[in-house]
Amino acid sequence: MGRETSTQDNRTRMGESEKITINLGPIDLGQIDLLVQEGFYSNRTDLIRTAIRNQLQSHGDVIKQTVARKSLVLGLQHFTRADLEAVRDAGQKLQIQVLGLASIGADVTPELALAAIDSVTVLGALHASAAVKAALAGRIH
Repeated sequence: MGRETSTQDNRTRMGESEKITINLGPIDLGQIDLLVQEGFYSNRTDLIRTAIRNQLQSHGDVIKQTVARKSLVLGLQHFTRADLEAVRDAGQKLQIQVLGLASIGADVTPELALAAIDSVTVLGALHASAAVKAALAGRIH
């Protein structure tokens, strides 16, 4: 059930990235601009992504241990309508646990989601219709 890809693959798929906003002081921002101007980075975003990846890499062991301990799926996990119908028809419910991106098919109804999904824990992003997210609101952690 679902499709998984590696974290590296997710990074390279710009269509599946999430936008975040950060606030920086003028001195930090000036230093970033200086490094961009001097050609160390192509733009501010390039420096920020590089810094984040370096930090994540430096904590790689902790991330791996936590993923294993919490039984998280690392990468991308997609649930289709057929996946959820099969779970529901088997009288079971999913406990979705993902570090990365969890997505629920656009054709999944709120009723089907409630019948097939017991809980959702996503460290990263959850893509689902607004109606499905609203239906699962009490089950999303």
